[in-house]
Amino acid sequence: MNPFLILGLAIGAEVAATLALKAADGLTRPGPTLIVAVGYGTALWLMSTSMDMLPIGVVYAIWSGVGMIGAAIGGAWLYGEAVSPTMLVGIAVIAVGVTILAAGQGQH
Repeated sequence: MNPFLILGLAIGAEVAATLALKAADGLTRPGPTLIVAVGYGTALWLMSTSMDMLPIGVVYAIWSGVGMIGAAIGGAWLYGEAVSPTMLVGIAVIAVGVTILAAGQGQH
């Protein structure tokens, strides 16, 4: 299976868990708390699986960057959190950096 697909699924699970964490209200709401636990568990398992095929630095950089972008967009969409033009520039810079890392993954 494609390691980038596995990593993408891991990131999706992590972003879902992070967004549910806010809704879990200090882990006092059972439904969102279950999403947090299953999401983070799934995310870590998939991330570790992708590390069997990709370098740790590449996995972690993509995980961090894309996860942050997903959390920022999800927070704005689900919770009405502000996204300023400066934040959008930062998100774009991170997206470019992640793309460069992914493109250079096979080069030594």
